[in-house]
Amino acid sequence: MLLWFAWLWFNPGPAPYRYQLVEEGSIDKFSQLGLEAWPDLTIAQYEVYAEEVDQPLAVTHIARQGNSAPVRLDWENRTSELLLTTDSKLSELTALAGAINKYAAKDALILAWWDTSRQINLLAGRDTLFTQRVGEPLIVPAHWRNRIDAIQKYEQAFWDATASADEQRRFQRFADALLAEPQAGAAILRELAAEAAKSAKSDKADKAGGDATTAREAYIAIHVTDLYKLGIMRPEQFDMAYKNFPMEGNMHGMIGYLKNWMLENEFKTYTLQSLSDKLVRGYFLRDVKSLNTLIAQMLPFTESQPLDLTAVQLIYQQGGYWVYKIPPASSESPSPAGG
Repeated sequence: MLLWFAWLWFNPGPAPYRYQLVEEGSIDKFSQLGLEAWPDLTIAQYEVYAEEVDQPLAVTHIARQGNSAPVRLDWENRTSELLLTTDSKLSELTALAGAINKYAAKDALILAWWDTSRQINLLAGRDTLFTQRVGEPLIVPAHWRNRIDAIQKYEQAFWDATASADEQRRFQRFADALLAEPQAGAAILRELAAEAAKSAKSDKADKAGGDATTAREAYIAIHVTDLYKLGIMRPEQFDMAYKNFPMEGNMHGMIGYLKNWMLENEFKTYTLQSLSDKLVRGYFLRDVKSLNTLIAQMLPFTESQPLDLTAVQLIYQQGGYWVYKIPPASSESPSPAGG
């Protein structure tokens, strides 16, 4: 990859990468993906290539339903640093869709990061607060930052689902909720859910009867990688970092090394994401303010207790995904001290 980085420095211009189609077809052509429950989807596998580099930088599968815009299903990064988005596993996503179908009412509203929202809307058939590609944050290595405008243009053209100004505004408010203390964050989530209910003109709302702003169930789904995305978007509010650690047969040894690294770099707490059988990623928070945010309290940091959180109520956890019900204000209980 060193030759790739050197080449980029001296060759500014259009987007420095391309999505190259490898294979496309019905789910029967991609039986290894476990998408039998969605027979109407068209699947495509793409590899991401940079000029002058023979090997793909990343591999992804996308799905379409009819003539709708494509939705990314997974992402396997094959470089030493994060590229465009964060790693995600399709097996965890399909399990999440199944859990939402099990626990959430058909007319429930799901709040999640914009990319997770589009996946849930496609696979679980639930209304989501975000339906288009907000595109934030755009994760690019330092060597690509001089071409950020070209990258944004290329991404918008490829995904063909640019969010409206109103959806962009709602997304910033969603980020506000994740960064607030739990009770305040839950209140912002209720505000967003009520706003969505008021603006909705669908048949579902009409058939529900009564006041759709109070009757509709609302949930929030987060993934551990949302920590990194939020840290890029709001670094002045959320002091976090990540580091990959190899799994070499001795889990206790790896945890010991991780803890020593955390203390040496003056971080306060951590949580883990499994990337593969051989690699885990640690996410670290540096200060109490970052730890006391809603998102940190919803995830299994060493100093958080998701099961005891009352501002939102845990209903499902699998892999990197955590799903919480957003209770009505009248049923909200005080949060435990410190969270």
